[in-house]
Amino acid sequence: MTLSALIFDVDGTLAETEEAHRHAFILAFGQLGLNWSWPPALYRKLLKISGGRERILAFNPDASPELVAALHRRKTEIYTDMVASGRVTFRPGVEALITEARAENLRLAIATTSSRANVETLLGHRLKWFEVVACGEDASRKKPDPQVYSLVLTKLGLSAADCLALEDSSNGVRAACAAGIGVVVSESMYTTGDDFSGALAVFPDFAHVGLERLRQLHP
Repeated sequence: MTLSALIFDVDGTLAETEEAHRHAFILAFGQLGLNWSWPPALYRKLLKISGGRERILAFNPDASPELVAALHRRKTEIYTDMVASGRVTFRPGVEALITEARAENLRLAIATTSSRANVETLLGHRLKWFEVVACGEDASRKKPDPQVYSLVLTKLGLSAADCLALEDSSNGVRAACAAGIGVVVSESMYTTGDDFSGALAVFPDFAHVGLERLRQLHP
């Protein structure tokens, strides 16, 4: 089957955003008068749960809806400032791969459980590179549920066999596979060594993974 589109996850795949998210959460906790701590080892466990609000509730199931909303809103504001200051950049090989795909007229899309505000802040003018952008607000069921991928396929008007997903997490792999889409993994700092069963290949990053290699992997 001809490869027609690449579908990118965002956090950990396009950019190593998760550490910035963690710091933003910690700052938000302090600013709202909470003494909560999310050290890296704990955050890695929390990342098994898709969605920032969902992670807050997993950490403290008794948190009120108002507190969860306020924390997530403030965390997003802090994270946005971090990205705007240049502290979060694309991972190795990502921009080169996207440039190559655009030159060969492959269609590009995003399937993420991150908020649209976070995606827009990270991508800026590069958002226009992506024909379809499906975010957390568009899919009520988070990865590993395939809903966000199914939505992207519908908007692209393509079959799963026409596409390849690029992910960094086991939840992302499971979501893509459940939607019938072949998936290639670039491990991030918080997912190295995870179980990526079902992935076509696992790389440390996309620095040496060009479009021809992806075409070879495409089922």
